[in-house]
Amino acid sequence: MRIFIKNKIMSLRGSSTATDDSGAPVYQIVGKVFSITRKKRICSLNGFTLYTVRNKFFNFFFHKAIIKDGDGNKVAYVRNTFSFRNKYKVSGYHDEITIDGEFLSFNMTIAKNGTPIGMIHRDFNLVRDCFILDSDDENMPFLVALVIAIDNIVDDTNNS
Repeated sequence: MRIFIKNKIMSLRGSSTATDDSGAPVYQIVGKVFSITRKKRICSLNGFTLYTVRNKFFNFFFHKAIIKDGDGNKVAYVRNTFSFRNKYKVSGYHDEITIDGEFLSFNMTIAKNGTPIGMIHRDFNLVRDCFILDSDDENMPFLVALVIAIDNIVDDTNNS
């Protein structure tokens, strides 16, 4: 399944759209107005919160995002690593998840327990960012939350 996650052009809350190949909405991604930690909720189409993503308030060397489930329980931490590659480490999740890209590449591979389960491609244009997520994993909402966490970390890194 391929999902396109696009930041909205004009949004005070930092909301995004998640659509499939045909342009039909798959998930709602709702940001919070004036959120210092860039808090965003990944919701089903009927408005039920599946995951919440927010940045950690204080970052020293690495930028970190926290993913919580719909009940508010911490599910995982995502952080960038000190590397010339696009590399992120996911901790606290019941499976070992790594996100690894090549030097100056906008393609990243998501691996669960060492086995590739998806690809993220970051597409830039002058107006907004777009992430393309390709995966057949059964937990697609969590993978969308990972993409939102990476976007938050990149935005936090660029603004600090």
